[in-house]
Amino acid sequence: MIDRNLLCALLITLVGASPPVFAEKLVREFSGSRSLYTAQFQASDPWLIDWQVSSPNPRSMSISVTLIDARTDSHAGRVLQTMREGDGLRLMTESGVFRFRIDADEAEWTIRVVQLNRDEAERYTPKR
Repeated sequence: MIDRNLLCALLITLVGASPPVFAEKLVREFSGSRSLYTAQFQASDPWLIDWQVSSPNPRSMSISVTLIDARTDSHAGRVLQTMREGDGLRLMTESGVFRFRIDADEAEWTIRVVQLNRDEAERYTPKR
């Protein structure tokens, strides 16, 4: 028969080793190295824009990313505008069908659209 203390220790170890449960879900991922309009995607409040930019020639790069309301083709917000390599997150609180307009020069970029739940959105803290 297994010792009761050993069984308790085993259960605690197994429960503690369980991976955390995340509700975030990748909606779309776009990447490239030129200017373009992305395909449309649908996102519901709350969601994140997770972006990364690099360049083979960092001194000459620039990139601007604009969120476009795909239903009206109107400007829905500036995501980023930079002349430097980097990455970042932007929490979005508007639901809809969108696409991105990417204006890139000497930039390699990746943009991920990530659906969150309310708890994850509340834990999000923007950089200052």
